[in-house]
Amino acid sequence: QVQLVESGGGSVQAGGSLRLSCAASYCTYCMAWFRQAPGKEREGVAYITTGGTTRYADSVKGRFTISQDRAKSTLYLQMNSLKPEDTAQYYCAATRETRCSMQTDLFTSWGQGTQVTVSS
Repeated sequence: QVQLVESGGGSVQAGGSLRLSCAASYCTYCMAWFRQAPGKEREGVAYITTGGTTRYADSVKGRFTISQDRAKSTLYLQMNSLKPEDTAQYYCAATRETRCSMQTDLFTSWGQGTQVTVSS
């Protein structure tokens, strides 16, 4: 199991920015950010592979950027131009599989989550 601890959530107005961090006990081939709003299913936001390949949900393309600092075993999510619909609990996830996607069942390690609230 990979130990994951998120930080950086908070409350911002629409149009604002936040940077989430996820401290990992170690980085795996595929790491991702997910989010879950009240009453909704958990959804993939973005993933990144060891080689630097990234993929984003359509709803965040052009606004969010996923990155990693493998020397620090830390995953980041830079969120710009935030919208009220981005309000959710954000989770960092890791998988030891050598494939990557934004399917929740691929990931076996999850952080405790950090809340992001965007007001209009």
